[in-house]
Amino acid sequence: MIDAPAGHRPDQGTPSRGAYTYRYRAHHEHIRDHRAGRHGGGPLRRPPRFAEALQALGLGEVTARVRKFPEATRTAEEAAAAVGCELNAIVKSLIFAAHGLPGSEGPVPVLVLLDGASRADLDQVRDALGASKVTRAKADLVRETTGYAIGGVPPFGHRTRTPVLADRRLLAHPEVWAAAGTPHTVFPMAPAELVRHAGASLVDVRESSE
Repeated sequence: MIDAPAGHRPDQGTPSRGAYTYRYRAHHEHIRDHRAGRHGGGPLRRPPRFAEALQALGLGEVTARVRKFPEATRTAEEAAAAVGCELNAIVKSLIFAAHGLPGSEGPVPVLVLLDGASRADLDQVRDALGASKVTRAKADLVRETTGYAIGGVPPFGHRTRTPVLADRRLLAHPEVWAAAGTPHTVFPMAPAELVRHAGASLVDVRESSE
């Protein structure tokens, strides 16, 4: 037996199939919209991997700061527009492959944290690591190393531990925003705290504007 839709009275007769279809469709559209974040940039359920990583780091309270947006925050420009902050207050988490590191036979994945308005100087990254060469990592290496796809890589909570470099200019901001595991989620944090949780070494790796 199928129950009548809520609010239906017996004297109204048997509800039509269309009434059930409409309610079923509306219910699932509501769930779909909620999961897609179409209600706006408010606190939501966190991506499971990043949520677990935060808990493991003792940073469970950070989950309440994560914001999910219907529009993509895959690039620094998109993230800054969604948040409403300056481009250089966005943290880019970039994976590079360092070649020729002492004691390593093959390329070693390296994480570089940089503000959204800057580009990494590969020569400075190479020198900071003591490598012979540094190249940009391919998408499959990024996911294999971090557990996240490009555009959603957070500054910490990765699948594997890697050397981490952070450009010291990040400290010039009272607060910065970084990806929270997906191309639609970001979270704010004081830069010194972010650098500490990432286990990063502060260096100068930004391309000169001159």
